[in-house]
Amino acid sequence: MTEEIKTKIVNYLSSHQWLNLGTADKKGKPMVHTMAFASDGATVYFVTDKNTHKVTDMMDNPNVAYTVDEDDAEVMQITGVQMQGKAFLVTDGEETNKAFRLMADKYPFIADMPSSPDNVFFKVEPEEAYYLDYSKGFNHRDFVTF
Repeated sequence: MTEEIKTKIVNYLSSHQWLNLGTADKKGKPMVHTMAFASDGATVYFVTDKNTHKVTDMMDNPNVAYTVDEDDAEVMQITGVQMQGKAFLVTDGEETNKAFRLMADKYPFIADMPSSPDNVFFKVEPEEAYYLDYSKGFNHRDFVTF
């Protein structure tokens, strides 16, 4: 069952456009950021400006959470992913290129955007997740660890 749920999560991530990333600052004040993302298995990548609050938050505290879900599902048809993981600044050139390719494959317009020295890639490596599937009952979710 665990591998089946992990496969559902991987497929869900690859077929959705936006995630809601939760970070917390040094004082523990939370913030949620809507992000375009690309996935490689259950690891997600995104690009952002290095001068944002979320970058400061993730550099101070790499523990993050995110959701990916449907905006217009009927209540008893809700599906989604709730993930906890660790965020890492991508510094390796090969991995940066991989992240760029993943993002450009998912969002073709990115390939035509001018590069900026202020843009940085992050990845979130999964630790624990819930896969939501309300068709199995209200508030049904399956838990997995990575």
